[in-house]
Parts: sequence; structure tokens; C-alpha cells
Amino acid sequence: MPAALSITASSVDPGLLSLPWSTPLAEWPSSHIVFLPKGISRHLVRFANLSGRVVAIKETTEEMARREYDMLGNLTRLDAPCVERVAVIAGRTDAAGEPLPAALVTAHLKFSLPYRALFTQVLRPDTANRLVDALAVLLVRLHNVGFFWGDVSLSNTLFRRDAGAFAAYLVDAETGELHESGLTAGQRAHDLDVARTNIAGEIMDLEAGGRLEGGVDALAIADGIMSSYHSLWGALTDKESFGSDEAWRITERVQRLNDLGFDIGEMSIQATTDGTRVSIQPKVVDAGHHQRRLLRLTGLDVEENQARRLLNDLDEFRARVSRLGDDEEMVAHEWLTRVFEPVVKAIPFDLRAKLEPAEVYHQVLEHRWYMAQARGKAVPLAEVLTSYMDGVLRHRRDEATVMGPPTETMALPIVETGAIDTIDDEDDEIDWRDLV
Repeated sequence: MPAALSITASSVDPGLLSLPWSTPLAEWPSSHIVFLPKGISRHLVRFANLSGRVVAIKETTEEMARREYDMLGNLTRLDAPCVERVAVIAGRTDAAGEPLPAALVTAHLKFSLPYRALFTQVLRPDTANRLVDALAVLLVRLHNVGFFWGDVSLSNTLFRRDAGAFAAYLVDAETGELHESGLTAGQRAHDLDVARTNIAGEIMDLEAGGRLEGGVDALAIADGIMSSYHSLWGALTDKESFGSDEAWRITERVQRLNDLGFDIGEMSIQATTDGTRVSIQPKVVDAGHHQRRLLRLTGLDVEENQARRLLNDLDEFRARVSRLGDDEEMVAHEWLTRVFEPVVKAIPFDLRAKLEPAEVYHQVLEHRWYMAQARGKAVPLAEVLTSYMDGVLRHRRDEATVMGPPTETMALPIVETGAIDTIDDEDDEIDWRDLV
């Protein structure tokens, strides 16, 4: 290994030293590479094995690698949805002593998918619209903490399933800027315009390749980010005025934001001199309202819509067992051990990489509802699980490491890599036939 090699990381993984940094990334041997679908990138990006996990490696300049590494660290501290930074590798040289590009290493986001891998044959309008809505939420969250992206696109985003919707994560922060004083309306509008243009191009690219369902309007899908963004941004930041005898409107505004998945850290309230009118405006808004509540009650760290669905099931359980007057934390623990965990552990080990546990639980609830509707009566959970596992889950792709169809950016076929399991208690499986 060249003596000049420099590794910058908050926590150095010894496995980084064993990767072939003296070889151009394009020529790395297959023993180090994981062949996964990825989005379009201006730089060479490849996935590699690192100490039993998958990481993404991007060749770029040392200045850009360090800048993006710092930016991802800042976004993580602000709790913005983004990939986790791992390291910057600089001072690379080949066997002849010639310099090689620096590399940025980030952790692969488990159970995430690039937008091109979210469909098997063609992209349906409903899926496209849900992706755009997820990107709009991500953009609002980033703008809310003062992050100007500069290159908003589906390709620079990863998506995770979130109880019928998607949660979006920033992948490429190379062009981003963080403004502590917040963004101007012009900066936000520029990001939105870039997003609309890029999305339209990406959807049209799918259309040109015959991978878009007939009759889909690419421009209409791209325009969707404008309406979704403005609707959510307005809900979070618009000033609202009402009569002094309508104080309940304050509670209503807070509840509306909570329903959207946001918490208010501070509220500006102003009254007219004669006391007849009151104006309110949220000043600090944090995303993840339902996530935080579920994490506090159960220790489960899931996506926002998944948290909302699990909390609804928890509340139904609390009412069903007549425990409405009991301590919420105690009932939550009982729900976790008697309801959620048995369903998750009932999934055979070979199917656990298909979807993350919270998404599996959500889909089991959906499957139970459809079966009950079809029969006109409740269906035992054991029967629901059998039907779901054999008829639905077994036929899904493994998403723990994004196993999926090849994309235009891949030169090699996808191979089985051994999907990462999300549950460590391999020997702690239970017989799901015991469930009722």
C-alpha cells in the first residue's frame, strides 16, 4: 500500500485498508464488488463489500470528496434524510506511482432502491407520482434546515418503502450548500425548477426506453413536485389569522402539522392591539413526529408512515384489550412482545431480506384487511400469514441489498450477494401456526 494513502473517517473501519485503492475503481476485481443497480451519476460509482456490509465508492477530486463528506456529516447532525458517510480516501497512486482520483465512501442504505429499480417492466403513473411526492417531502425537509441542493433529481435520491408510500433520502450532496440563516425564496424556487426539469427528463428517458406505461404524461408527473412542495411548505410556514374567540385554531394547526408528520418547536403568536384578532406562524418545525413517538414507546426506528401505521395498530390493540386507562409505555411493551414481534419472527429466515420488518408488518395488516373484506369476516392471523408469505412475500425481490433488474448504468449482470439480514436472532424463530 502506498505510504501517501490518507483515510479520513470519524470511525475508521480496518477493512478499508484491505480494499485495492492502488487500482482504478473501474478495474477492481469482482471479489470486492457487489453488483447492484444504481442511478445515473456524473462520476464512476461502484458498490463494494466492507466488513460484511455494502458501501458505495465514488471516484472524484479530493476537494469535492472532502466537501461532500463534511456536508453529509452536517446533514446527519441536522437529522436530514441522507446516506451515511464512511470515509474519504486520498493520496491514491497506482502500481507505477501515477496519481488516482480520491474516493468518497458512503454506507449503502439498506432496503433502499434507486427509482429505476422500483418497477419490473414499466413504471406505472401511481408509482411515479408517489416517488415525486416523496422527493417533495425530502426537499421541504432539506430547505427547512437551510440546505440548498442545486441538483435535485430522482437519480440523486434513494427510496425506501414506507407503508404504501415512499421515503426519500439524499444520495449526492456534491452541489449542496448549507445556509444557517435559511434559504431565500429564490433559492427554493431554483431548486424546484431544477427538480421539475430533471424529473421530466428522467421520466422521458424511461418513456424512450419503453419502460413507461402508455398514456403517461411525463410533464404532468414532473409538475407534481411543484404542487406537492408548495402545499407542504405552506402547511408548515404560512401565517394564519383568526378571531380571538377561535383559540382552538391553534390546537387545530398543531394537530394538522402532526398529522403531516411534523412537530412544532416554536410558535409565534401575535394579537392585535384591540385583542380581536390573533395571528400564528410556526417558526421551527421538525419532521418525524410519529417516528419519535413510536421510538419512545417501543424502541422501533422506522419510517414516518410505517410509524403512523404501527401506532394506529397499537392504539387499536389498547382499545381491544380494554387497557385505555393503563400506562401507555406498558401497553406499548405488551403490543410489541405479543403482537409485532411474533409476526416478524414468524417470517422464515430465508424470506427476511425481502422487506424490512416494519414494512412486512404493514403489508400483513393490509393482507388481513383484504382477506377479511373478501370473506366478510375476520380471518385468523396464522392463516393470513400463510397466505401472505406464500402468495406475496415469497415472490418479491430481496431488498435488503437492493437486488433488482439491471439498469442502463450497469455493465455487468447482477449476481447473488447474500442479502444482509435485519434480524440477528436466526435461531429464535417461532412457529407461526401458534398465532391466533
